[in-house]
Amino acid sequence: MATVLGIETSCDETAVGIVDHGHRVRCNLIATQFELHARYGGVVPELASRAHIERLDLLVHEALEQSGCSPEAIDAIAVTRAPGLIGSLLIGVTGAKALAWAWGKPLVGVNHIHAHATSAAIDLDHDPWPAIALVASGGHTSLYHVRDYDEISLLGSTIDDAAGEAFDKVAAILNLGYPGGPIVDRRAAGGNPEAFRFPRTMLKPPSLDFSFSGLKTAVLYQIHGPGKTTGGLEKLTPAQVDDICASFSAAVVDVLVEKTMLAVAGTGADTVVVGGGVAANSRLRTQLAERCRREGLRLHLTPLAYCTDNGAMVAALGGHLLARGHLARLDLTAAASADRS
Repeated sequence: MATVLGIETSCDETAVGIVDHGHRVRCNLIATQFELHARYGGVVPELASRAHIERLDLLVHEALEQSGCSPEAIDAIAVTRAPGLIGSLLIGVTGAKALAWAWGKPLVGVNHIHAHATSAAIDLDHDPWPAIALVASGGHTSLYHVRDYDEISLLGSTIDDAAGEAFDKVAAILNLGYPGGPIVDRRAAGGNPEAFRFPRTMLKPPSLDFSFSGLKTAVLYQIHGPGKTTGGLEKLTPAQVDDICASFSAAVVDVLVEKTMLAVAGTGADTVVVGGGVAANSRLRTQLAERCRREGLRLHLTPLAYCTDNGAMVAALGGHLLARGHLARLDLTAAASADRS
């Protein structure tokens, strides 16, 4: 296995990581853009792309310095090529191709969601496959059957809002700030998850797809009244806001856990891994751990440092793909969407 430098620019984090042997993280640097986008309540693609241009080269140099690596010690360059914001992806792919050419190194293109799906293995001394992988983030909520690093099959995905997107939208409805997921999670810790009975949308069995749009609307109507979008927020006490956050979080987590167990039952897998930004949610981590314990399943939760978009997960997966002969050419292109596979 090789020492791989990974570049991640699929959305609003500019990230560079260096990983040895697909598991040992030597460096994991992330430049967030929260303050840049907070005033708009969400990511502005053009601003994100410009920020990546400004930060990527500096992060690469800092990663080399922190890890004690020279370009000669890097065996390959891995980069997220899909899915994501096309402008942001193009910055990372162009930068990675330039480094691969200048340093004379192999290039590996990485699927962003697959990197999240395998990120729980980064700090393990063994590969946990086969496993069911739940990926829950701001842009994606998906279930995969991971047989190996290059054998990843999609079982289900969101048909509307992703889980993290729903957290951000509910935070916006409650005027809590951006990014919403961590804020709602903190407020939920002080609330009653049974104060409001929000819907758990499971879709028609045996579907493993997700839908959170109706849940978001239910929260909106709970605050303002049926069919209304304004007028109720100022009537809520801080305790009621906490209860809404807790009840909303419980509804999301119940669906994520139940769908994951359905995927386990359908495949016969005995291991579950979880990645993506929502994998940092405290209730999800607790509920999944309890459910897997009851069902006799092994559970590997992605370490918190690798839940949000990061370069280490790209470098780690890139190293495994490199070992299996999956190389890209210098005409590698970025893609906003990925195949349902």
